[in-house]
Amino acid sequence: MPQLQDVIAVLDEMYKPRWADNWDAVGTVVGDPEAEVSSILFAVDPVQAVADEAVALGVDLIVTHHPLYLKGVTSVAATTPKGKVVHTLASNGIALHTCHTNADSPRFGVSESMALALGLRDVRPLEDDLETTLDSWTVYVPHEAADRVAEAMHAAGAGQIGNYDKAQFRSQGEGSFRPLDGSNPAIGGVGEVEWVPETKLELVAPTHIRETVRAAMRAAHPYEEVAHSVTQQAPAVTGRGSGRLGTLPTPMNLREFALHVQQSLPGHAGATRVAGDLDRRIETVALCGGSGDFLLSTATTSGADVYVTSDLRHHPVSEHQEEPNACAIVDVPHWAAESTWLPVVARELADRLGGTVNTHISNIVTDPWSLTLTQGAPA
Repeated sequence: MPQLQDVIAVLDEMYKPRWADNWDAVGTVVGDPEAEVSSILFAVDPVQAVADEAVALGVDLIVTHHPLYLKGVTSVAATTPKGKVVHTLASNGIALHTCHTNADSPRFGVSESMALALGLRDVRPLEDDLETTLDSWTVYVPHEAADRVAEAMHAAGAGQIGNYDKAQFRSQGEGSFRPLDGSNPAIGGVGEVEWVPETKLELVAPTHIRETVRAAMRAAHPYEEVAHSVTQQAPAVTGRGSGRLGTLPTPMNLREFALHVQQSLPGHAGATRVAGDLDRRIETVALCGGSGDFLLSTATTSGADVYVTSDLRHHPVSEHQEEPNACAIVDVPHWAAESTWLPVVARELADRLGGTVNTHISNIVTDPWSLTLTQGAPA
């Protein structure tokens, strides 16, 4: 039987914490890393009803998409709703772990799960997430100063590759130079060719810190002029990306597609809203699980016929519709879109743990809306 720390290690590999937005709060909220985990409940929201469901099921861990806390707190007393959740879980030996924005864009993530729930084919990211662009550095330095220069560049952020740092390659040879009038050579004299045993340092560093690394290198190097080169590497496509783009097996009009979306998502009492010509042909679909207004223009430029997401506001949608060739829009409840992720993460986690845990999908609808009233739909 795995321990909590083993389960979290698998989740962190699937949804790396460093992929989370800088405002987000992902990770373990409650739980002993060494506690054994035999069963897990998956839910969108860490609300009291879900905590009570976990107690009734006798699970050891809840994995939610939304965080319990997004801001720092000075108390988790049970006098607040969130504090009561913490006490309920802790007193029953139940851990809580959150995978939020770090689970939005990768494989087996929220947007991919939503695309598969809608039956899309040839699914790919709507907007690729590229790995941080790296520079390749080559620096020539006298042997005796090589350690100092390398350490200065490391301290500035160079030499990190994945989960490793202080990476470098060294080779040795001889370099020559002739100081000209006006120079102030550290070695040799003006007008004389000087040969010096030198070390060739090779490192990588993120492109965005290039000048910081260069300044550190120059400060540590003994020469007045430093022989070096910097080559920017092509960014690597990660397979992650914001939103998803895919095609329907059979085209349908917008009215039919909106009904298809509503029927494909978990049941809810919220509104499915549609913007666009209801007779428009829909074949290429763009989507983003959760709040996706930031990809509205990208959906149109991608060639999509419709964009499916949540939490769109009046003015952005109105302005979007005024644009030439704007795609149609289907706005669905936030909870319903993200619920499509729960069976996917449950299945994948159980597989990666070798079937050593039981999984449960919360059957509680935590969408906050309990009723939608309209004044009539178009015929």
